[in-house]
Amino acid sequence: MIRRAVLLLLAPLLLCAGAGQAQAAGYRYWSFWERDAGRWVYATQGPSLARPSDGDVQGFRFAVSEDSASAVRPRGTADFATICAKTPAQEDRKRVALVIDFGTPSDAPGGESPPAARTACARVSPDATTAEALAAVAKPLRYDTNALLCAISGYPEKGCGEQVSQERQEQQERPAAEKNSPSGGGPSLGLLAGVAVVVVLGGAAIWQVRRRG
Repeated sequence: MIRRAVLLLLAPLLLCAGAGQAQAAGYRYWSFWERDAGRWVYATQGPSLARPSDGDVQGFRFAVSEDSASAVRPRGTADFATICAKTPAQEDRKRVALVIDFGTPSDAPGGESPPAARTACARVSPDATTAEALAAVAKPLRYDTNALLCAISGYPEKGCGEQVSQERQEQQERPAAEKNSPSGGGPSLGLLAGVAVVVVLGGAAIWQVRRRG
């Protein structure tokens, strides 16, 4: 009976400890965006299918995301007039403004560093796709066998949409000092305090039972 009471007190804490160690998965990839009324909207077509119009602004962002709903938008607010200011219009050609955001160091695969984000104005044929506009200003591009865009301007050098656990991502973002601290990999102070309270309560329960006996 006493043992059962202690286990019941410990159960919520053990469940919390297990939940804290659960690993949510994300994917490291280039997401594709379209600027609509000054806002970034996740593209409904891939860059090899989308055919932007003259004056459109489109963006790419490299990051770790679980899905399109949680994908990170390209940074920067440059509009078409700013990006294409030095690229004059030509007859029978269209201009597409591109924002290319290579992400942050925590997004990067091991051993690689992201280049600085940049913009470019692609002047291409009227029927060109976004992929063709991107190839005109940001080679080399790399695709996998399923036509998934893997690299822009050669970044990243390897990998393509690989799965990355959320715990690993958080460890990459955590400061080095915190990683190396003695408490970095152990149980939290709150959990230890909770266990201490359970031990005290358990001891009190045992004392009460023995006293009644």
